[in-house]
Amino acid sequence: MNFLYYAKKQEMRRNERALTDITAIEEIIKKADVCRIAVANGNIPYIVTMNFGYSGGVSPVIYFHCAREGRKLEMIKINNYVCFSMDTDHKIYDGEDGCDWGMSYNSVIGYGNISEVDDPELRIAGLDCIMKHYGGDKKYSYNDKVLSRTIILRLNILEMTGKKC
Repeated sequence: MNFLYYAKKQEMRRNERALTDITAIEEIIKKADVCRIAVANGNIPYIVTMNFGYSGGVSPVIYFHCAREGRKLEMIKINNYVCFSMDTDHKIYDGEDGCDWGMSYNSVIGYGNISEVDDPELRIAGLDCIMKHYGGDKKYSYNDKVLSRTIILRLNILEMTGKKC
């Protein structure tokens, strides 16, 4: 399935907050410290905060790394369709009354299919993408022992939207 970028103003309650430019959305992604993924098994949801790397382009992807076992992996095996979210630039503003308070922020939310990366070269590419997000674009090396007990997940983004508050 191909990537569908959309920021249809009618889909947001506050139309003026919708981001319609993929470049603006990718700027939020670049600034984000973490990405949250939400998985579900029937009517049981589970959300987890993870380090990530984003690869844009025609078929954008988010990479994650994790241990070889855990609840999210069990749930992904059952249902690999996930939701993701990230946000930046949080600022609380106050007012005279409690309901006058609020928060401004920028956010991205999207959906896609997530799966484990098995191919050794693609695993390294995924780790490089994660490292680039936090450490910049340089050459990284990985300890084989640590790598052997690390799962690399690839989230193929099917759709995403951005919001600026």
